[in-house]
Amino acid sequence: MAATLIARTVEIPDPGDLIARIPIPSGLAWVRHGEGLVGWGEAARVPVPPGADRFGEAQERLTDLFGRMEVEDGVGEPGSGPVAFCAFTFDLEAVGSIMIVPSTILARRSGRAWLTTVGVRPPTPAMPVRSPAGVTYEDDYAGAVDWMRCVEKALAVLGGGRLGKVVLARSLSAFAAEPFDARALLRRLAGRFPGCYAFACDGLVGATPELLVRRTRDHVESLVLAGTTRRGRDQEEDAALAAALVSSAKDRAEHAHAADSVRNTLQKLCADLHADADPHVLPLANVQHLATAISGRLSARRGILDVAAALHPTPAVCGTPPGPAMELIRELEPAGRNRYAGPVGWLDAAGNGELGIALRCAEVSGHQARLYAGCGIVAESDPAAELAETRLKFEAMQYAIGADPR
Repeated sequence: MAATLIARTVEIPDPGDLIARIPIPSGLAWVRHGEGLVGWGEAARVPVPPGADRFGEAQERLTDLFGRMEVEDGVGEPGSGPVAFCAFTFDLEAVGSIMIVPSTILARRSGRAWLTTVGVRPPTPAMPVRSPAGVTYEDDYAGAVDWMRCVEKALAVLGGGRLGKVVLARSLSAFAAEPFDARALLRRLAGRFPGCYAFACDGLVGATPELLVRRTRDHVESLVLAGTTRRGRDQEEDAALAAALVSSAKDRAEHAHAADSVRNTLQKLCADLHADADPHVLPLANVQHLATAISGRLSARRGILDVAAALHPTPAVCGTPPGPAMELIRELEPAGRNRYAGPVGWLDAAGNGELGIALRCAEVSGHQARLYAGCGIVAESDPAAELAETRLKFEAMQYAIGADPR
């Protein structure tokens, strides 16, 4: 019989920079504006099998694991007690979804900080952070010309009326002289994109601006992003680009598809639903997005993974209708997305949690990092413009790696 895991949470003084406190390269993280959670070590590792009910299976396995723990929680905040960091594949039929309960969790939220330990383990010795060096790049399965051909194939399908939108992604591999250290990437991402969620889980590292769902007790929130333009070289150009984005019929239509889908889905799960009447512009360091915030009170007997199961994949990362869009993605993206554009974040034993969509990210393993970027393709899309948008989106992880890909 396995030994009972004991999870103890105590309040602590402000620990400072959370990411800087991660002692090993394979740490876990979910940090925005300096608040969030980081973890290291593995008290439990819970693979999630593929299939239509994977979120239900994940909830059952997590409930069983947390239910067998002894929990001493002196804080009582969302994210205190035992926490599982998680990353799910984009495609429900793909393997690779995982939940990890760290043996040490450090957190800060709303002026309070706490430390959770799970199990009994000796302190983890700190290892020096390695910055990437000697980085080179190569396209994985679709260079610029090949990827634009994929966009043209998608446009032909869209012209037939079977689809309203499909999201196509491409990837880029980076190779370094030394193994990649997630902490070095996290520090640069959190520094340049403080308003994004800097995350790390099982080799998936990134900074996403898109919140799939946050549950705080019975309150849920989602932030829908669709429609993108670059930042300007000065304040005047920046404002002009933002105004053009807001007035763009193509981008507004793409955004409306995504926002309406999330709103309609949450109406079935929530009471007192509220959504922005019009999208606002969310400026990031290198791009600007159209954004719509949606919130509500979750109905009884519903959990955060129920919401994730209902929402994923959203039109912002898949397309509309989702079934035919997914079929076309599988046809045009032969290498698959792994956990890019899948749900990523954390879950606690009380049912609270935050799940973002894994965008602006890379799958890191040893000396290699595989970067991803995608675009929403609609009937009015131009292949060259969509290619330029992927290059803009690659810039976040290229900045984190600290090398010029050209």
